[in-house]
Amino acid sequence: MEEFKFCSECGEKIAKNAVVCPKCGCQQAGAAPAAAPQIVINNSNQNMVNGGAGGAVVAGNAKNKWVALLIWWFLGWAGGHKFYEGKVGMGVLYLFTGGLFGIGLFVDFFSLLFKSNPYYV
Repeated sequence: MEEFKFCSECGEKIAKNAVVCPKCGCQQAGAAPAAAPQIVINNSNQNMVNGGAGGAVVAGNAKNKWVALLIWWFLGWAGGHKFYEGKVGMGVLYLFTGGLFGIGLFVDFFSLLFKSNPYYV
């Protein structure tokens, strides 16, 4: 003889060892939930700010944003600020196109203005 019980939610007749009611999908009382998996987090990250042991290494040359903005103001159309950053190819392009027809100058003003000081190129 098959043993049965009734669902605590919908009252449907279900098997005694059922964990979930096949009609309504509700979990039955007394049913043990599956054991949670063991998660091991082994984080040995030792990064430090300001060059501490294991700190991040900044690559590139430090540039002053205010110097770059001053060069942009006087020689932006000729790509002076791009030459200052060491981006010779972009500087030549700015030189021959008048700062990418003014659009590049507009974009560069805001990108230089909101950079940290010093910024690294």
